[in-house]
Amino acid sequence: MAELLFTPCRLGPLTLRNRSIRSAAFEGMCPGHLVSDDLIQYHKAVAEGGIGMTTVAYAAVSQSGLSFDHQLWLRKEAVPKLKTLTEAIHKGGAAAAIQIGHCGQMAKTSVSGECISPSGRFNLYGPTWPRAMNKNDIKNVVADFRQAVNLAGESGFDAVEVHAGHGYLISQFLSQHTNKRKDEYGGNFENRSHFMKEVISEIMDVAGPGIAVLVKMNLRDGFKGGMELDESIEVAKILENIGVHALVLSGGFVSRAPMYVMRGRMPVKVMAFYMHEKWMKFGVKWFGNLLMKPEPFTEAYFLTDARRIRESVTLPLVYVGGMVSKTGIEKVLGEGFEFVQIARALIHDPAFINKIKTGELSVSGCNHANYCIAVMYSGKMACYQNEKDRSAPWLKYLEG
Repeated sequence: MAELLFTPCRLGPLTLRNRSIRSAAFEGMCPGHLVSDDLIQYHKAVAEGGIGMTTVAYAAVSQSGLSFDHQLWLRKEAVPKLKTLTEAIHKGGAAAAIQIGHCGQMAKTSVSGECISPSGRFNLYGPTWPRAMNKNDIKNVVADFRQAVNLAGESGFDAVEVHAGHGYLISQFLSQHTNKRKDEYGGNFENRSHFMKEVISEIMDVAGPGIAVLVKMNLRDGFKGGMELDESIEVAKILENIGVHALVLSGGFVSRAPMYVMRGRMPVKVMAFYMHEKWMKFGVKWFGNLLMKPEPFTEAYFLTDARRIRESVTLPLVYVGGMVSKTGIEKVLGEGFEFVQIARALIHDPAFINKIKTGELSVSGCNHANYCIAVMYSGKMACYQNEKDRSAPWLKYLEG
């Protein structure tokens, strides 16, 4: 089993040099919604560090899908620097993927201009009060996803990862918690999956034979009243029938169960330090642990549920969630998952994969403090253990 990680493997039209993929963890390196040199340098380092494919996160397909002022917006103006980015990744020996999505009720109107969602329900975690989408909105967003794939191909990406999990827009349609519609897009599971089917079918049509299509989906939303594993199995079957090339198996809901996604404890005072609005600083600092309840971290924490998907479909599956050791990676691949996605270990050390290959290390030095997530408002991506300036004022707020 030790050789599984470093065996080339097919992913739709691609052959990756090994079975590792850099997960689409938010980098926050796109001021003005455009690619920065820092983003290029990071993914270049990950490619040179041995990864099979690296995924650029979270590219909004339209302005209405934005939630940060330093988040990538996949539009014509972004293409030149995206080409520079993909060229650097390819030169490093890796394939290049880009995650595309729309954040729906998580949009911040200061950057998105509007906030839309399936049912217009208030979102405390924004906080936002979105407008319920009409049929024309739905048609426009489907077209936005199509255009995003065109632009991804023009930019030199080998693959797109469609974000259909974590409580973003597609996930909001799938979940009974956020979808209270009374038309053909709401109600029973068949109706709630209709928007996803329209989006993915459009993407498969435009991707053609040259671009691999992955879909990130939830195993569970992570709270009572959200989507559970039985419906997730049906989602996987639908996506297999549509013909996507792989599923990325995740879980959690940003607006209800954020720590179900990454586990551990959120250093809320660090997060509050970087927030701009004073009322948000106060709210997160004093009530953040109630809103982002800690979840225990164990390696491969989604594996039990992911096995149920493996039993139900035959298309390639990408396991994500707590991959920090050679032993853990080998175990997951040995159970029939074609790829593993890794995020925090590659923020801590972009050369993680090469160091496993050479035997320099077998376990990541990441301590799961989630500092890298807490600083997402700062416009940078950083590991607490790698911060050279130990006198930096925000470090005193690190908890856990």
